[in-house]
Amino acid sequence: MKLTLTPADVRAWSMMGTRGTFGVTLLNLAQQNPRIVGLTADLGITSGMERFSTAFPERYLNVGIAEQNLVGVAAGIASQGQIPFATTFANFAALRACEQMRHYLGYMQENVKVVGLASGFAMGMFGTTHYGIEDIATVRSIANLTILSPADATATAQLTLAAAEHDGPVYLRLTGGMRTPVVYREAAEFILGKANLLREGHDIALVATGSMVAPSLKVAQMLAERGLQCSVLDMHTIKPLDSAALAGLLNHKLIVSVEEHSTTGGLGSAVAEYLAGEQNSPRLLTIGIPQGYGNAGEYSWMLEQTGLTAPQIAGTILEHLS
Repeated sequence: MKLTLTPADVRAWSMMGTRGTFGVTLLNLAQQNPRIVGLTADLGITSGMERFSTAFPERYLNVGIAEQNLVGVAAGIASQGQIPFATTFANFAALRACEQMRHYLGYMQENVKVVGLASGFAMGMFGTTHYGIEDIATVRSIANLTILSPADATATAQLTLAAAEHDGPVYLRLTGGMRTPVVYREAAEFILGKANLLREGHDIALVATGSMVAPSLKVAQMLAERGLQCSVLDMHTIKPLDSAALAGLLNHKLIVSVEEHSTTGGLGSAVAEYLAGEQNSPRLLTIGIPQGYGNAGEYSWMLEQTGLTAPQIAGTILEHLS
């Protein structure tokens, strides 16, 4: 399978956001590979699969609001040699269907691709019941599960392809809303388990994932104006973690993990686990969503309330250094 990627595609995908891009990409891949099947827990339109359901009604299944069944049915389909993509909101996938993911994906290693939609604060005014802020922590503890977190819509398209071609269970975590900032303006190499170094510096290393990659690039520019040279690493695969890429950052004065996820159990925890085994490793500053459940609000407001805008991240780093 392959994807064509033009500047027009990048613009269109950015306007659609990660969910719309996923839907368009899955339709494209299904046209090339008859083994691809789309499933959803009553979120066909939300997951961008409306056109998929029309084009391939015999390869599309809506199980209703039954996320545990979603994973179980997908596992059964995978056992027959198909490649099912099962979509639901990230919190419902990782929390409500956690046991099914552990049993069918971790233990039995069925070739299911679970797509966690609208993770982080993307659900806005729907509030805490719909925020996917603990999903990485939950699924990262499940053995044999690859966890992918695209930085933008272009990366979403390419990592959807990579997930389809990977022989094994995958959790694809989609962050952000529509009109996502563009990180990758052209095709890039996405190898599962190998992070992409987007900027090189020697003072501070920003290790970011998902929606926080674009702000981290802005942070690097802000800190450069203050004489601090930053590396920016897109950790698009959270599991398996790219320890070789992290080893290349050990000469920095400070490593900063940045994620739209709880500071407990997510990317920052994974980086900390790696650094704990290294002698003379630099300090680690974890930036993410503090534990606790506050008020609900629009997406941009929620990011601001939790200190996840570029100016706030830069300020947190400067305060830590002082």
